[in-house]
Amino acid sequence: MLSCAFAGLAIVSLLLQTSHAAVLQARLSQSLNPYPNKPRVTFAADGTFKITVFSDLHYGENAWDVWGPQQDVNSTALMNKVLPDEKPDYVVLNGDLITGENGFKENATVYIDQIVGPLNKLKIPFSSTHGNHDNQANISHIEEIIREQHDAPLSYTRTAPPGIGGPSGPGTYWVPVYANKKASKPSLILWFFDSQGGFSEGANEPLPDWVDDTVAGWIEEQTAMMDAAWGPAAQNRGALVFVHIPPHAIQQVQTTLDNTTNPGLNDDFLGEGSTQATSDPANNGKDQVFWDALNTHVKNIHAVISGHDHGNEWCAREPTKNVIFCFDKHSGYGGYSSATWGHGVRNVVFQSTKPQDSIQTWIRLEEGETRARVTLDKNYQ
Repeated sequence: MLSCAFAGLAIVSLLLQTSHAAVLQARLSQSLNPYPNKPRVTFAADGTFKITVFSDLHYGENAWDVWGPQQDVNSTALMNKVLPDEKPDYVVLNGDLITGENGFKENATVYIDQIVGPLNKLKIPFSSTHGNHDNQANISHIEEIIREQHDAPLSYTRTAPPGIGGPSGPGTYWVPVYANKKASKPSLILWFFDSQGGFSEGANEPLPDWVDDTVAGWIEEQTAMMDAAWGPAAQNRGALVFVHIPPHAIQQVQTTLDNTTNPGLNDDFLGEGSTQATSDPANNGKDQVFWDALNTHVKNIHAVISGHDHGNEWCAREPTKNVIFCFDKHSGYGGYSSATWGHGVRNVVFQSTKPQDSIQTWIRLEEGETRARVTLDKNYQ
């Protein structure tokens, strides 16, 4: 009888421990919901998830003449054409929303109203990153983020905790994507990193053009919490990463491109100012702390996607981290361009909620032409 009593106590103790662990896990999962007052972002009913990426919109360029405002009209027309055609589940605005150096203090953030207008009209959830042209004498990343949050009920853009990202790079965060509204844990995490750049507001001093070192520890912390709440990422969830300025490691990748494997425009040479930490050659590699942390702690990265270099559209594998990198498509009529490049978006489609399954991506031009379609999976080079 005594042995049975001890056995019963052991079972009860085990149940209590298990129950306590489950409660703690549930509480942790609840604390990891950064959007308690917004609708869950979910895959479509057929198990797919489509993202349309607008990059380098450059609103507000040459605001003082006839040409500049017309480019904003053209960019809005592009959004109004593409969005109903593509019907994305989610939209990403991947940096350089505004040509901030052409803006005036009195009205610089007003351009955000124009940019989010088509998204508000169609009620499409979206997120933003910010670029070097969004940090300028009369504008800053944080001002754009605050305006966007005020203007757009379905904006999922947010800021990192205090002390993360550096004073000029507040827009580092993640967005969970669930298989459906009732799923207990996300199947996909969209990561957004602020690569800073540009000039300080008011003082007009050059700013670092890389993801700040403080982000590395934040990545490790966030992924550890996700694993504790939702289980190991390797089996449970995928990741897609957005950052405006490409990591410095991508510069070497351009030298080994193959037109068949890596289709799409390749008209911008990656050199000084074209990747993170290269506006001053002495800073080369300053983004390595971020790059190491990202690829160490975030599992199942389908791709890292950047804008910044308007003449590039290709995807390729970065060999030092064995991760796929893709450029966006220059969307806006503002910003530097060429008559042969065209304007459009990058589409990304997840074909299932399984983190190991392949994804499809391609460039769509304004009038509907598509190109540079590739399948991103473990075999893609």
